[in-house]
Amino acid sequence: MEEKKQNKGEIIIYRSSKGPEIEVKLEKETVWLTQEQISRLFGAERSVITKHLNNIFDSGELPSKSNVQKMHIAKSDKPVSFYNLDCIVSVGYRVNSKRATQFRIWATKTLKGYLVKGYIINEKRLLLQKEKLKEIQQTISFLQGKSKNQLLSGQGQEILRLLSSYSKTLTLLNGYDKNNLFFQKKGKVKFVLNYEEAIKVISAIKKDLIIKKEASQLFGQEYEGKLKAILGAICQTCGGKELYSSIEEKAAHFLYFAVKDHPFIDGNKRIASFLFIYFLDRNEYLYKENGEKKIGDNALTVLTLLIAVSSPKEKDIIIKLITNLIS
Repeated sequence: MEEKKQNKGEIIIYRSSKGPEIEVKLEKETVWLTQEQISRLFGAERSVITKHLNNIFDSGELPSKSNVQKMHIAKSDKPVSFYNLDCIVSVGYRVNSKRATQFRIWATKTLKGYLVKGYIINEKRLLLQKEKLKEIQQTISFLQGKSKNQLLSGQGQEILRLLSSYSKTLTLLNGYDKNNLFFQKKGKVKFVLNYEEAIKVISAIKKDLIIKKEASQLFGQEYEGKLKAILGAICQTCGGKELYSSIEEKAAHFLYFAVKDHPFIDGNKRIASFLFIYFLDRNEYLYKENGEKKIGDNALTVLTLLIAVSSPKEKDIIIKLITNLIS
């Protein structure tokens, strides 16, 4: 990799003896490439890049509004669509080409190096916050260990993304200074999910899945009193105060208990995930300011699997992971 120019708004970020030399836009703390440049970067047809970008936006993985920008370029009287680094990375994990494979190997190795082997943080500050660093290391070790579980086979990329999201969400330096690295308790609960409404939601899900032939009559059949007990547990009080007072705490504990306690004969993970999303949505807490979900569908699938394969002593790590991701 060779940096060749550093003019405002323009920089060469990629150059090799056998690969392409690409000039990219550098604006808003990210880089921007056109579809034609992404095609050259990964050695794939333009139509393939277009297809992957459309899938990325249609699936909701990334919103086009904040990740695509119209810019004017030389020798063109019309603005051209540019795609930021998030789009470029997402496409790189989809394209089937030798160059894209090399990119994935490099990206995975680099990201693992940052997340697992070390932290770019002032050494003195780390020494002062040893216990907080231990919390992060425990979470990363937990995710590393669980990634080897057979139930999570093939989910390595999503676990890596989960690690990346967790790392960004923690905002380490700021968190150390403000002593707020542990449980996140920001959201004030506006909507409380009661048993009667939960049953109505489950019934609607079941009806839809049966029509699609994705569930049987056993789906959502409750072991007597288990769901009601879980909903009661996340609303319990101690000395007149709620034990789990914030949206983050209630949502995280519900997801954990609903997966771990198996309140239904069939469909525990799917129901737990849907009610988790339903609770966040009703509390207007499901999306980031840019329109992205705080926890995407794939990430939620991995979280439910992580809960399922975890041991009871790992509960605190999982709860902290979830609360930080949705805070």
